Amino acid sequence: MKALTKATRSIKPAEVEKNWHIIDAEGLVVGRLAAIIANHLRGKHKPSYTPHVDCGDHVIVINAEKVKFTGKKMSDKVYYRHTGWIGGIKETTPEKVLEGRFPERVLEKAVERMVPRGPLGRAQMRALHVFAGTEHPYDGQQPEKLDVASMNRKNKVVA
Repeated sequence: MKALTKATRSIKPAEVEKNWHIIDAEGLVVGRLAAIIANHLRGKHKPSYTPHVDCGDHVIVINAEKVKFTGKKMSDKVYYRHTGWIGGIKETTPEKVLEGRFPERVLEKAVERMVPRGPLGRAQMRALHVFAGTEHPYDGQQPEKLDVASMNRKNKVVA
């Protein structure tokens, strides 16, 4: 039997085993879903989690256009961006973004703000695949279904 040590073992990039997960985002709350996705992208759900190594899994999200917000956030929440020009601040609401051309950006940006900034965070974000509809090209990876709605009753908006 191996003796217990007080040393923490860090996983090396070559030892990382990346799995594929698929999430159906229909009716799920954006912030709670984004937190779960960010944890899976970072690998914090694994016992071999190492903060400085990309040890997370690939996450496929379908039906991203059908995500929900609680309360009046759909109309009252404001997203800001800057064009780079003087006085070039622009604002939009989640309602406009979800009705627009790229509704999956609401979820992408929510997750992006939850992963670390820098090269590691960019590498982890490349493992996120968000689709507005139900179709996706990753059937060959045999993703396992991750049921976020059953994890907590607050994860899904009812009504």
